[in-house]
Amino acid sequence: MNEQQAREEICRVGRSLFERGYVHATAGNISVRLDDAEGGGFLITPTDACLGYLEPARLARLDDQAQQISGDKASKTIALHRQIYRATRAFDGQTRCVIHTHSSHCVALTLRSQATAPAELLPALTPYFVMKVGHVPVIDYHRPGDPAAAQLVADNITRYGEAGTPIRAVMLARLGPNVWHDTPAAAMATLEELEETARLMCLSANAPEPLSDLQINELRQSFGARW
Repeated sequence: MNEQQAREEICRVGRSLFERGYVHATAGNISVRLDDAEGGGFLITPTDACLGYLEPARLARLDDQAQQISGDKASKTIALHRQIYRATRAFDGQTRCVIHTHSSHCVALTLRSQATAPAELLPALTPYFVMKVGHVPVIDYHRPGDPAAAQLVADNITRYGEAGTPIRAVMLARLGPNVWHDTPAAAMATLEELEETARLMCLSANAPEPLSDLQINELRQSFGARW
């Protein structure tokens, strides 16, 4: 994917997420890590931009050190996105896109009153959640843009990866999920599966029984699920 294609794809994905209610107002952001052949660095949605009305030429263009080269002012979350790209390199070297949203059902699960916040957002509820998303560690609340949260995200990516279960998402408590994949379309699909599973959890009157170890192992053997 060249730079122009990446710009257009960011805008397409942003519009799709906005029109379907995955993001609202100026919440959320999308970045793409560009190949060396395209000059390296990053594209990211501008600060306070509505993802439903992005313009390809106005996306922020940054170099490898996240110094802005052109476009509107970059979202402050580039620091978090860079940590994700850095940490995932050892486990998913083709990671090219990070999406952050304030998806309602994911956030709702972190607002539930409980003595201790869960280590992960969701259990293994459905086969497609296990196959397409995997484990989603919850990061305790930090203010938006807090460098400490970015470091915790990177630490979790490393911890899960070294344990043999690389992750594609983390949940920032009271804020929203960050998901990543090799293209904007694939990252969006991961987000969709995550939010749908969170919605099912919210709709369940009682805590649903997760898939058994045997059922999860079948998904690993048949589909390469990383759980």
